Amino acid sequence: MIDVLVAGGGYVGLSLAVALKTAAPHLSVELVDGAPAEAWKRDERASALVAAARNLLDVLGVWDQIAPEAEPIRRMVITDSRTADPVRPVFLTFEGTGSEGDSSPFAHMVPNRAVTGSLLAAAERLALPVHWSTSAVDFSTGPHATEVRLSSGEIVQARLLVACDGVRSKLRDIAGIKTVRWDYGQSGIVTMVEHERPHEGTAEEHFLPSGPFATLPMTGNRSSLVWTERTEDANRLVEGDDLVFEEELERRFGHKLGALKTVGGRRAFPLGLTLARSFVAPRFALAGDAAHGIHPISGQGLNLGFKDVAALAETIVEADRLGLDIGSLAVLERYETWRRFDTFRMGVTTDVLTRLFSNDITPVRLVRDLGLGIVDRLPGLKSFFIRQAEGLAGKGQPRMLIGQPI
Repeated sequence: MIDVLVAGGGYVGLSLAVALKTAAPHLSVELVDGAPAEAWKRDERASALVAAARNLLDVLGVWDQIAPEAEPIRRMVITDSRTADPVRPVFLTFEGTGSEGDSSPFAHMVPNRAVTGSLLAAAERLALPVHWSTSAVDFSTGPHATEVRLSSGEIVQARLLVACDGVRSKLRDIAGIKTVRWDYGQSGIVTMVEHERPHEGTAEEHFLPSGPFATLPMTGNRSSLVWTERTEDANRLVEGDDLVFEEELERRFGHKLGALKTVGGRRAFPLGLTLARSFVAPRFALAGDAAHGIHPISGQGLNLGFKDVAALAETIVEADRLGLDIGSLAVLERYETWRRFDTFRMGVTTDVLTRLFSNDITPVRLVRDLGLGIVDRLPGLKSFFIRQAEGLAGKGQPRMLIGQPI
């Protein structure tokens, strides 16, 4: 019997397994993932890592490996206009320094491959078994262990099964955990562009009638794009002619950074809201997108997953140190209490923002632009929002999020 089986080898599953082995080396932890071993190298996406997530990765000893590929966000600019408008007025700006009074940026843009690769290297150093091309396909829970059937036919017994298998989690369904879910009718187009002039660390979010168009700074003269369109339009753009795609891209990106060139592939991901009604069951826990999938309008999806990791790892390790059963519902409910309100709040926030900004209703535009302008003129309120964005707001944060080991 092993102590913890983690199902899902993305950054959430990997960071959880690494966090457990780092804090409690005596625990037997294994990870399974249905993807091939090299699949993570094909991930061309990039993500915004806020200060709290950076602290966690530093505690795990992997931030130094990620840092050379990380681009600090030095400034955030928010505009609201129609695609054809000749001028895009700026309604809100944030300077990129955090709320701790030093020059540390509140977020960095990092390639997903850099995060996953560094965590895999840490898993190897810790002799943590990672089984690729092997997924958890079924499980049954007994009084002392969960019996998990793998796609290889092997049966594994674990004191705790953690599902990090994505927003369409099969393990969540097997556990009988219901979700609140709806589709926005939008898809996010993800691609990378090169441009002639430097971005100077500026991230921009243009609120357009079809949804937000975000340009996010990467190392060199490159930017990562998260481009929201109605799903049928997004599919047409991704699957269509390169020239049409680049023309539509240029209409939204503008000419401020000179000539543009797309690099790598382009993909569209359907956008919706998914919130699990419960995060735990006896000897079973959800983390990352399996527990919550939100709209990328706030750039917080990955960071919510790292918050789950910090809270669940601390819950498990502290229970083990006290001699408690790490898979018992009484122990796991502490994790759920820790994370559920924050997740629900972020889900509601992104849902309201999506509905508020993904339209072209004139009275609504006037109200939202007035609100952005008011925030821009109140330094105290801007500092509050930065603190929230960093993931450091509130008391009783898990220790790894504030840079302390468990």
